[in-house]
Amino acid sequence: MARQRKTVITCAVTGAIHTPTMSDALPYSYDDIAQQAMDAAEAGAAILHLHARDNQTGAPSVRPHDFAPFLPRIKQATDAVVNISTGGSLTLSIQDRITPAKTFSPEMCSMNMGSMNFSFHPLANRYGDDDWKFDWEKDYVAGSDQNIFRNTFRDIKEAAETLAPHGIKFEHECYDVGHLYNLRFCMDIGLFKAPIFIQFIFGILGGIGPEVDNLIFMKRTADRLFGDDYRWSVLGAGGAQMPLAATASQMGGHVRVGLEDSLFISRGKLAESNAQQVTKIRRIVEDLGNEVATPDEAREILDLKGGDRVAF
Repeated sequence: MARQRKTVITCAVTGAIHTPTMSDALPYSYDDIAQQAMDAAEAGAAILHLHARDNQTGAPSVRPHDFAPFLPRIKQATDAVVNISTGGSLTLSIQDRITPAKTFSPEMCSMNMGSMNFSFHPLANRYGDDDWKFDWEKDYVAGSDQNIFRNTFRDIKEAAETLAPHGIKFEHECYDVGHLYNLRFCMDIGLFKAPIFIQFIFGILGGIGPEVDNLIFMKRTADRLFGDDYRWSVLGAGGAQMPLAATASQMGGHVRVGLEDSLFISRGKLAESNAQQVTKIRRIVEDLGNEVATPDEAREILDLKGGDRVAF
Protein backbone atom coordinates (compact mmCIF):
# COMPACT_ATOMS: atom_id res chain seq x y z
CA MET A 1 0.00 0.00 0.00
CA ALA A 2 1.58 3.22 -1.18
CA ARG A 3 2.40 5.89 1.32
CA GLN A 4 2.48 9.56 0.52
CA ARG A 5 4.86 12.27 1.63
CA LYS A 6 2.24 14.74 2.87
CA THR A 7 -1.01 14.12 4.73
CA VAL A 8 -3.78 16.71 4.56
CA ILE A 9 -5.75 17.14 7.78
CA THR A 10 -9.33 18.39 7.48
CA CYS A 11 -11.15 19.60 10.59
CA ALA A 12 -14.97 19.54 10.55
CA VAL A 13 -15.67 22.16 13.18
CA THR A 14 -19.35 21.87 14.14
CA GLY A 15 -21.53 20.00 11.62
CA ALA A 16 -25.28 19.49 11.78
CA ILE A 17 -25.62 16.31 13.85
CA HIS A 18 -24.44 17.00 17.37
CA THR A 19 -26.36 19.46 19.52
CA PRO A 20 -25.24 21.83 22.30
CA THR A 21 -26.48 19.48 25.04
CA MET A 22 -24.10 16.75 23.93
CA SER A 23 -20.89 18.68 24.62
CA ASP A 24 -20.02 22.09 26.02
CA ALA A 25 -17.08 22.12 23.61
CA LEU A 26 -19.28 22.02 20.48
CA PRO A 27 -19.11 25.51 18.95
CA TYR A 28 -22.32 27.10 17.75
CA SER A 29 -22.02 30.86 18.25
CA TYR A 30 -20.32 32.86 15.52
CA ASP A 31 -17.47 33.71 17.86
CA ASP A 32 -16.91 30.13 18.98
CA ILE A 33 -17.00 28.72 15.44
CA ALA A 34 -14.47 31.31 14.31
CA GLN A 35 -12.17 30.78 17.29
CA GLN A 36 -12.25 26.99 17.16
CA ALA A 37 -11.65 27.05 13.41
CA MET A 38 -8.66 29.33 13.84
CA ASP A 39 -7.28 27.19 16.66
CA ALA A 40 -7.70 24.04 14.56
CA ALA A 41 -5.77 25.65 11.72
CA GLU A 42 -3.02 26.66 14.14
CA ALA A 43 -2.86 23.05 15.36
CA GLY A 44 -2.28 21.75 11.82
CA ALA A 45 -5.58 21.53 9.93
CA ALA A 46 -5.02 22.59 6.31
CA ILE A 47 -8.76 22.44 5.50
CA LEU A 48 -11.63 23.71 7.64
CA HIS A 49 -14.99 22.10 6.83
CA LEU A 50 -17.64 24.54 8.02
CA HIS A 51 -21.34 24.51 8.80
CA ALA A 52 -23.28 27.39 10.30
CA ARG A 53 -25.48 27.50 13.38
CA ASP A 54 -28.07 29.87 14.75
CA ASN A 55 -26.07 32.20 16.97
CA GLN A 56 -28.57 32.01 19.83
CA THR A 57 -29.91 28.47 19.85
CA GLY A 58 -27.20 26.46 18.12
CA ALA A 59 -29.66 24.98 15.61
CA PRO A 60 -28.08 24.02 12.26
CA SER A 61 -28.47 26.70 9.62
CA VAL A 62 -27.82 27.11 5.89
CA ARG A 63 -28.65 30.83 5.92
CA PRO A 64 -25.83 32.92 4.44
CA HIS A 65 -26.22 35.52 7.17
CA ASP A 66 -25.19 32.85 9.69
CA PHE A 67 -21.96 32.20 7.74
CA ALA A 68 -21.08 35.83 7.09
CA PRO A 69 -19.97 36.74 10.64
CA PHE A 70 -17.24 34.08 10.86
CA LEU A 71 -15.96 33.38 7.33
CA PRO A 72 -14.02 36.67 6.90
CA ARG A 73 -12.54 36.34 10.39
CA ILE A 74 -11.21 32.88 9.60
CA LYS A 75 -9.79 34.03 6.27
CA GLN A 76 -8.06 37.02 7.86
CA ALA A 77 -6.54 34.98 10.68
CA THR A 78 -5.46 31.82 8.82
CA ASP A 79 -4.32 30.56 5.44
CA ALA A 80 -6.45 27.44 5.79
CA VAL A 81 -8.64 26.22 2.94
CA VAL A 82 -12.32 26.84 3.68
CA ASN A 83 -14.70 24.04 2.74
CA ILE A 84 -18.42 24.90 3.08
CA SER A 85 -20.99 22.15 3.52
CA THR A 86 -23.77 21.61 0.98
CA GLY A 87 -25.29 18.93 3.21
CA GLY A 88 -26.19 21.13 6.17
CA SER A 89 -29.77 19.96 6.46
CA LEU A 90 -31.45 16.57 6.13
CA THR A 91 -34.79 18.17 5.23
CA LEU A 92 -34.08 21.18 2.99
CA SER A 93 -33.85 21.18 -0.80
CA ILE A 94 -30.57 21.11 -2.68
CA GLN A 95 -31.23 24.71 -3.76
CA ASP A 96 -31.27 25.82 -0.13
CA ARG A 97 -28.27 23.69 0.78
CA ILE A 98 -26.00 25.07 -1.93
CA THR A 99 -26.89 28.71 -1.24
CA PRO A 100 -23.95 29.32 1.14
CA ALA A 101 -21.42 27.92 -1.37
CA LYS A 102 -23.03 29.92 -4.18
CA THR A 103 -22.91 33.06 -2.04
CA PHE A 104 -19.35 32.83 -0.74
CA SER A 105 -17.58 30.87 -3.53
CA PRO A 106 -15.17 28.94 -1.28
CA GLU A 107 -12.22 26.92 -2.53
CA MET A 108 -14.03 23.70 -1.60
CA CYS A 109 -17.45 22.42 -0.65
CA SER A 110 -18.88 19.02 0.18
CA MET A 111 -20.92 17.04 -2.34
CA ASN A 112 -22.94 14.08 -1.08
CA MET A 113 -22.99 11.34 -3.69
CA GLY A 114 -26.24 9.53 -2.97
CA SER A 115 -29.53 9.48 -1.10
CA MET A 116 -29.61 7.46 2.09
CA ASN A 117 -31.19 6.86 5.47
CA PHE A 118 -29.07 9.16 7.64
CA SER A 119 -30.00 8.85 11.28
CA PHE A 120 -28.59 9.63 14.70
CA HIS A 121 -31.76 9.05 16.70
CA PRO A 122 -30.12 6.61 19.19
CA LEU A 123 -28.29 9.60 20.68
CA ALA A 124 -31.59 10.87 22.06
CA ASN A 125 -31.74 7.92 24.46
CA ARG A 126 -28.74 9.27 26.37
CA TYR A 127 -30.64 12.29 27.71
CA GLY A 128 -33.71 12.83 29.85
CA ASP A 129 -36.48 15.24 28.93
CA ASP A 130 -35.07 17.88 31.25
CA ASP A 131 -31.46 17.55 30.10
CA TRP A 132 -31.75 19.40 26.80
CA LYS A 133 -30.38 22.94 26.69
CA PHE A 134 -32.68 24.10 23.90
CA ASP A 135 -36.24 23.19 22.99
CA TRP A 136 -35.43 22.16 19.41
CA GLU A 137 -32.82 19.53 20.25
CA LYS A 138 -34.81 16.50 21.42
CA ASP A 139 -37.22 16.36 18.48
CA TYR A 140 -34.40 17.09 16.04
CA VAL A 141 -32.33 14.15 17.26
CA ALA A 142 -35.12 11.67 18.02
CA GLY A 143 -36.91 12.44 14.76
CA SER A 144 -33.91 11.75 12.54
CA ASP A 145 -35.07 8.14 12.17
CA GLN A 146 -37.67 9.30 9.63
CA ASN A 147 -35.29 11.27 7.44
CA ILE A 148 -34.09 10.41 3.98
CA PHE A 149 -31.01 12.45 3.14
CA ARG A 150 -31.92 13.30 -0.43
CA ASN A 151 -29.15 13.52 -3.01
CA THR A 152 -30.67 12.36 -6.29
CA PHE A 153 -28.83 12.42 -9.61
CA ARG A 154 -30.85 15.52 -10.49
CA ASP A 155 -29.85 17.16 -7.19
CA ILE A 156 -26.18 16.36 -7.80
CA LYS A 157 -26.39 17.70 -11.36
CA GLU A 158 -28.07 20.90 -10.22
CA ALA A 159 -25.47 21.50 -7.52
CA ALA A 160 -22.56 20.73 -9.86
CA GLU A 161 -23.81 22.96 -12.66
CA THR A 162 -24.81 25.83 -10.38
CA LEU A 163 -21.45 25.89 -8.64
CA ALA A 164 -19.30 25.16 -11.74
CA PRO A 165 -18.68 28.86 -12.54
CA HIS A 166 -17.17 29.31 -9.08
CA GLY A 167 -14.26 26.92 -9.67
CA ILE A 168 -15.02 25.04 -6.45
CA LYS A 169 -13.35 21.69 -5.77
CA PHE A 170 -15.82 19.19 -4.36
CA GLU A 171 -15.19 16.92 -1.42
CA HIS A 172 -17.24 13.97 -2.70
CA GLU A 173 -18.72 12.36 0.40
CA CYS A 174 -19.25 8.63 -0.16
CA TYR A 175 -21.07 6.79 2.62
CA ASP A 176 -21.21 3.44 0.85
CA VAL A 177 -19.74 1.69 -2.17
CA GLY A 178 -22.69 2.57 -4.42
CA HIS A 179 -21.83 6.23 -4.01
CA LEU A 180 -18.50 5.57 -5.74
CA TYR A 181 -20.35 4.20 -8.75
CA ASN A 182 -22.65 7.26 -8.68
CA LEU A 183 -19.55 9.45 -8.79
CA ARG A 184 -18.08 7.49 -11.69
CA PHE A 185 -21.32 7.96 -13.63
CA CYS A 186 -21.31 11.69 -12.89
CA MET A 187 -17.75 11.96 -14.16
CA ASP A 188 -18.66 10.03 -17.29
CA ILE A 189 -21.40 12.55 -18.14
CA GLY A 190 -19.04 15.46 -17.54
CA LEU A 191 -20.19 16.84 -14.19
CA PHE A 192 -16.81 16.48 -12.45
CA LYS A 193 -13.26 16.54 -13.73
CA ALA A 194 -10.12 14.88 -12.40
CA PRO A 195 -8.43 15.05 -10.04
CA ILE A 196 -11.41 14.45 -7.77
CA PHE A 197 -11.29 14.36 -3.98
CA ILE A 198 -13.23 11.57 -2.26
CA GLN A 199 -14.11 11.47 1.43
CA PHE A 200 -14.77 7.85 2.48
CA ILE A 201 -17.25 8.01 5.37
CA PHE A 202 -17.66 5.16 7.84
CA GLY A 203 -19.90 4.65 10.86
CA ILE A 204 -22.97 6.78 10.08
CA LEU A 205 -26.19 4.90 10.76
CA GLY A 206 -27.50 4.26 7.25
CA GLY A 207 -24.05 4.00 5.67
CA ILE A 208 -21.21 1.50 5.58
CA GLY A 209 -19.76 0.33 8.90
CA PRO A 210 -16.42 1.50 10.37
CA GLU A 211 -14.36 -1.64 9.81
CA VAL A 212 -10.90 -1.64 8.26
CA ASP A 213 -12.09 -4.31 5.80
CA ASN A 214 -14.62 -1.79 4.50
CA LEU A 215 -11.94 0.87 4.12
CA ILE A 216 -9.83 -1.52 2.07
CA PHE A 217 -12.88 -2.48 -0.01
CA MET A 218 -13.81 1.16 -0.68
CA LYS A 219 -10.22 2.01 -1.58
CA ARG A 220 -9.90 -0.94 -3.99
CA THR A 221 -13.19 -0.02 -5.62
CA ALA A 222 -12.10 3.59 -6.04
CA ASP A 223 -8.77 2.44 -7.51
CA ARG A 224 -10.66 0.39 -10.08
CA LEU A 225 -13.11 3.17 -10.93
CA PHE A 226 -10.83 6.21 -10.89
CA GLY A 227 -7.25 4.97 -11.29
CA ASP A 228 -4.84 7.84 -10.66
CA ASP A 229 -7.52 10.48 -11.10
CA TYR A 230 -8.46 10.85 -7.44
CA ARG A 231 -7.21 11.83 -4.00
CA TRP A 232 -8.89 10.47 -0.91
CA SER A 233 -9.49 10.98 2.77
CA VAL A 234 -11.21 9.09 5.58
CA LEU A 235 -13.89 10.19 8.03
CA GLY A 236 -14.61 7.75 10.84
CA ALA A 237 -17.64 8.67 12.96
CA GLY A 238 -17.56 8.46 16.74
CA GLY A 239 -15.07 6.03 18.20
CA ALA A 240 -13.81 5.09 14.73
CA GLN A 241 -12.39 8.57 14.16
CA MET A 242 -8.79 8.16 15.26
CA PRO A 243 -8.24 4.45 14.41
CA LEU A 244 -9.49 4.80 10.84
CA ALA A 245 -7.65 8.09 10.33
CA ALA A 246 -4.40 6.52 11.48
CA THR A 247 -4.95 3.55 9.17
CA ALA A 248 -5.81 5.78 6.23
CA SER A 249 -2.67 7.85 6.68
CA GLN A 250 -0.58 4.70 6.31
CA MET A 251 -2.48 3.66 3.18
CA GLY A 252 -1.68 6.90 1.38
CA GLY A 253 -4.85 8.75 2.30
CA HIS A 254 -5.66 12.03 3.97
CA VAL A 255 -7.61 12.38 7.22
CA ARG A 256 -10.55 14.22 8.71
CA VAL A 257 -11.30 14.87 12.37
CA GLY A 258 -13.46 17.40 14.21
CA LEU A 259 -16.40 17.73 16.57
CA GLU A 260 -18.82 17.26 13.67
CA ASP A 261 -17.68 13.65 13.42
CA SER A 262 -16.88 12.77 17.04
CA LEU A 263 -17.29 14.58 20.34
CA PHE A 264 -14.58 12.50 21.99
CA ILE A 265 -10.80 12.59 22.26
CA SER A 266 -10.54 9.05 23.64
CA ARG A 267 -12.93 6.36 24.83
CA GLY A 268 -15.42 7.93 27.23
CA LYS A 269 -13.64 11.30 27.37
CA LEU A 270 -15.13 14.32 25.65
CA ALA A 271 -12.77 16.42 23.57
CA GLU A 272 -12.05 19.89 24.87
CA SER A 273 -11.93 21.41 21.39
CA ASN A 274 -11.46 20.74 17.71
CA ALA A 275 -7.83 21.75 18.06
CA GLN A 276 -7.27 18.95 20.57
CA GLN A 277 -8.42 16.38 18.00
CA VAL A 278 -6.25 17.95 15.29
CA THR A 279 -3.25 17.92 17.63
CA LYS A 280 -3.80 14.24 18.40
CA ILE A 281 -4.11 13.07 14.80
CA ARG A 282 -1.17 15.23 13.79
CA ARG A 283 0.97 13.55 16.44
CA ILE A 284 -0.16 10.11 15.31
CA VAL A 285 0.48 10.86 11.63
CA GLU A 286 3.92 12.30 12.31
CA ASP A 287 4.90 9.54 14.73
CA LEU A 288 4.05 7.04 11.98
CA GLY A 289 6.44 8.75 9.59
CA ASN A 290 4.27 11.09 7.51
CA GLU A 291 4.49 14.86 7.18
CA VAL A 292 1.42 17.06 7.61
CA ALA A 293 0.55 19.26 4.63
CA THR A 294 0.37 23.02 4.92
CA PRO A 295 -2.64 24.81 3.40
CA ASP A 296 -0.66 25.71 0.27
CA GLU A 297 0.54 22.12 -0.07
CA ALA A 298 -3.08 20.98 0.26
CA ARG A 299 -4.01 23.40 -2.51
CA GLU A 300 -1.39 21.86 -4.74
CA ILE A 301 -2.33 18.28 -3.89
CA LEU A 302 -6.04 18.91 -4.52
CA ASP A 303 -5.67 21.38 -7.40
CA LEU A 304 -7.60 24.21 -5.72
CA LYS A 305 -8.28 27.65 -7.15
CA GLY A 306 -6.62 29.59 -4.32
CA GLY A 307 -7.77 31.65 -1.38
CA ASP A 308 -7.67 34.88 -3.40
CA ARG A 309 -10.67 33.76 -5.46
CA VAL A 310 -13.25 33.38 -2.70
CA ALA A 311 -16.07 35.85 -1.99
CA PHE A 312 -15.61 36.51 1.70
